[in-house]
Amino acid sequence: MKYIILIAVLSAFTFQEEPWKNEQLMAPATLAAKLNDASTPKPLIIDVGPAGLIANAVDLGPAHEQENLNKLKTLLEKENKDREVVIYCGCCPFKNCPNVRPAFTLLNTMKFTHAYLLNLPQNLKVDWIAKGYPMAK
Repeated sequence: MKYIILIAVLSAFTFQEEPWKNEQLMAPATLAAKLNDASTPKPLIIDVGPAGLIANAVDLGPAHEQENLNKLKTLLEKENKDREVVIYCGCCPFKNCPNVRPAFTLLNTMKFTHAYLLNLPQNLKVDWIAKGYPMAK
C-alpha cells in the first residue's frame, strides 16, 4: 500500500501541469519566418535565460532570479495585453528549465492573450542556432 501512495505522489510531481498550453508552443521555424519577413509585425521576443540572444530579442536575464522577473514585469506593464509575446530560455531541455515557468506564469497572471513559449525542447544551440535562424549581431 505504501508503494502505491509513493507512486501516486511521484506521479503528481512528474505530471505537473505546465503554465502554457500546447498551442502556446511556437515552433522555431515559425518565429524565424516572422523575423525574416519584413512585412510581418514582429512579436516582442524576450530572452529569460543565459543561452544567447535571438535577433530582435530583449535580454532580461534568468527569470528564476526575482530581480529579473521584476524587470520582466516592468517591461510587460508597458505593453498592450494583445501584443504577441514570445519568451525563450534555451539553457537546457525546457522540461528542466528554471526560467521559462516563472516567466510564462507572469504572462498568464498579467493576462496576455497572445503569449507563446519558443519550443526549444533541447536547447538554443540545437533547436535554433544550428538551424541557421537569426541571432543578434
